[in-house]
Amino acid sequence: MRAVRDNSTVRKAVMLLALVVSLLAVLPLSAKDKKKNLQPDDDQKKSSYVDRRQFWEHLDLSKIVWPNPPAITRIKYLTYWSGEKFVDKKQEKKKQGWMERMAGVTTGETIDSKPRWQLVFPNGIAVDKKGLVYIADSKVRAIFIVNADTGEYSMIKNGSDGNFKWLTGLAIDDTDRLFASDSTLKHVVVFGPNHKVEGVISEGLYDPGGIAIDNENRLLYVTDAEQDLVMVYDADPPYKLLRRLGKPGTKHTSTAEGEFAKPTNVAVDKEGNVYVADTWNNRIQIFDADGEFIRAWGKNGDGPGYFARPKGIAVDGDGHVWVADAVQDRVQVFTPEGRLLIYMGGHGLYPGQFQSLINLTIDKKNRVLTTEQMPGRMQVFAYVDNAAALAEKERRDAEAKKKAEERRSGQAAAKPDPAQPPKQ
Repeated sequence: MRAVRDNSTVRKAVMLLALVVSLLAVLPLSAKDKKKNLQPDDDQKKSSYVDRRQFWEHLDLSKIVWPNPPAITRIKYLTYWSGEKFVDKKQEKKKQGWMERMAGVTTGETIDSKPRWQLVFPNGIAVDKKGLVYIADSKVRAIFIVNADTGEYSMIKNGSDGNFKWLTGLAIDDTDRLFASDSTLKHVVVFGPNHKVEGVISEGLYDPGGIAIDNENRLLYVTDAEQDLVMVYDADPPYKLLRRLGKPGTKHTSTAEGEFAKPTNVAVDKEGNVYVADTWNNRIQIFDADGEFIRAWGKNGDGPGYFARPKGIAVDGDGHVWVADAVQDRVQVFTPEGRLLIYMGGHGLYPGQFQSLINLTIDKKNRVLTTEQMPGRMQVFAYVDNAAALAEKERRDAEAKKKAEERRSGQAAAKPDPAQPPKQ
């Protein structure tokens, strides 16, 4: 009797398994038919993943400006770039087999196995004469070359085009020669306009970071956070070390003027003055082209005009100093004397907000480009320079004057003439 019960149990199990298989074969089809009748909102509600692409596509980016109207706009949000765009590949549908139905895969759907290059840990950023943006990604170990208008890109890759370990800073001179610092390899590699390696700078470097070039005086500035120094080289071969700014051996503790605690980035203005983000001291220090200390400003705090780990720094064509604050995730703009003019940003993922903001640069088209690391992306803004802002002010003043004159003319025409008898 036991053997009979076992055989009966096996037969029942086989029948049950066949029933389950038939149900599995039908369920994906019925789910697919039901899905056709669902609206996009219904899909969103039934999925744990919220697709926000429609939100971004319908967002009016032209209204993201600083300061808010009716004040004259000085900064406009333009766009962002984070990597290769995902494009769904549509294929001709074919009859669905039982294996696809079992797996729950809809016929015509494909899994795109081609890797897409994305920013992961973008850091240094620079722009060449053609307006192409170069982004050093420390974790990808590559330099992305991006057309910010079209999203098209190419790359200088580790292995095939260079040898990278931890890329940090970038700078491009007026001949389109590219300088890229690598803090792990403790050097700055120099690429020609054809993106071929032309030289390596290592003398005196231990932890190279931010880079800036004085094209007029042909000087190359490289921050070294571990040594609390800014190294100054000849910007042309053989890239001789000329001098050092700061004092070595202070172990990130010095607060004296002209000395640093973990300097991370550097910028140069039209006159050759050098601006250093003295990160651990939460201040900006300024030197002339000969390395003489001029002034320092800034202090720790979370209010407007204060710093909490300033890192990225750039100078625009009007001489304003732009500083990227890594902790407060905001960009602040100052006069060379340290007076706050405007600020933007804050923690977030929306346009004009930042997550782990680390660097910025300003090109000759008055584009302000920022890099942030959570998520890895570059944001692009337009700076409205003093000349354009003045022209807008004059246009508004002329328009207001014209309207005032029209109102006065209309009031005069409507006012009765005392010499004429009143109309009956």
